[in-house]
Amino acid sequence: MAADLFGGSDDRAPGGEPGGQAGQGGARRPLADRLRPARIEEVIGQDHLLGPGGPLAEMVAARELPSLILWGPPGVGKTTLARLLAEATDQAFVQISAIFSGVAELRKVFDAARIRFGNGVGTLLFVDEIHRFNRAQQDGFLPHMEAGVITLVGATTENPSFELNAAVLSRAQVLVLHRLDDAAMAGLLARAEASEGPLPLTPDAREALIGMADGDGRALLNLAEQALRMGPGPVDREGLSRRLTRRAAQYDKSGDGHYNLISALHKSVRGSDPDAALYWLARMIEGGEDPRFLARRITRMASEDIGLADPEALPLCLAAWETYERLGSPEGELALAEAIVHLALAPKSNAVYRGWKGALRLAKETGSAPPPAHILNAPTKLMKEQGYGAGYAYDHDAEDGFSGQNYFPDGMARPQLYAPVERGFERDLAKRVAYFDKLRAKRRAGSGEEP
Repeated sequence: MAADLFGGSDDRAPGGEPGGQAGQGGARRPLADRLRPARIEEVIGQDHLLGPGGPLAEMVAARELPSLILWGPPGVGKTTLARLLAEATDQAFVQISAIFSGVAELRKVFDAARIRFGNGVGTLLFVDEIHRFNRAQQDGFLPHMEAGVITLVGATTENPSFELNAAVLSRAQVLVLHRLDDAAMAGLLARAEASEGPLPLTPDAREALIGMADGDGRALLNLAEQALRMGPGPVDREGLSRRLTRRAAQYDKSGDGHYNLISALHKSVRGSDPDAALYWLARMIEGGEDPRFLARRITRMASEDIGLADPEALPLCLAAWETYERLGSPEGELALAEAIVHLALAPKSNAVYRGWKGALRLAKETGSAPPPAHILNAPTKLMKEQGYGAGYAYDHDAEDGFSGQNYFPDGMARPQLYAPVERGFERDLAKRVAYFDKLRAKRRAGSGEEP
């Protein structure tokens, strides 16, 4: 699948102007910058966007570019792609960063774009980290987008659905850029070697270098540039690990990655896959997630997805949580792993979860309907005169210890909120439910009540 947007034969500085190998003062430009493609045809990836029939390929062919939001992880070429799109559609390319730009700079950008527009030249305004602009700042783009003064191309690593104004999203297409796979990363290394010479690495070390970059093309080229300085080779995997630092895994504890990974963990448990569950748990721990958050979510899984099919699941999760609190990291993390494996292999039931949701809905629908008078206590004479407690049957005095009386509001049809499944311990509970249903029908038939 997807290759990166880095790489190209034309060695040009940012903006497409000739730059050579050195910048001011003879400083050598980074390899990732030197290998940026000069034309959109040189892009070697994101085939779902740029391949035949892809949305960007169609836009470029028609030379009509709407405003876009490029959503994807770091190092997949969002900036490069925006620059090339400006060139392909004959627009001026202007780049700002939401981190460093304020109202004054935006006003200057819009004023300059308006002048170009009056001269028949469009402006592609590339906004890096667009999600860092607040809602009011994002609204500031709208009139200029609507008037055609700018074509907005925003780049974000965060989910646009949560981070961008609905008004901006309604005026722009969201395109998802993918993390680079190993084949794409290998293609990037081949381009680097074509430009700089062979890497002094064994095949095993070369594979390790790709793993170190973790799908980030820019990081890969930066690592390759360091590897090229290692001198005569070949350097093996162990030697590479000693000399280069692995890129930290992308994980934002408050962002989209956080929710994606906890979703993957929860669904792996629900899907009874202990191996996948352990993997996602490890990914979150390695990413720096708070184990206490994980302990809370693991306990929630026990009550939501295991329920009474395995009554031991919830106490075990609480015990794992307490163990972590006593031992801390990393020793206490093993207790969380044990709980995860237990939950993954436990029989599953969401019968209590569905029953509770149904009860909440029913409670809203029935409003303030009172309990039937016969189950109300009557501590005062007045309450007794009002019929409180009249006709209450004490279950322990009844045959089989079960009176079969109605406990729902008068006139309300009896619902079935808890429907146990035929798995685990709930098989026994299903038998009990059926037993009491049968007795209830018998008792009410004997009293002349409708079942």
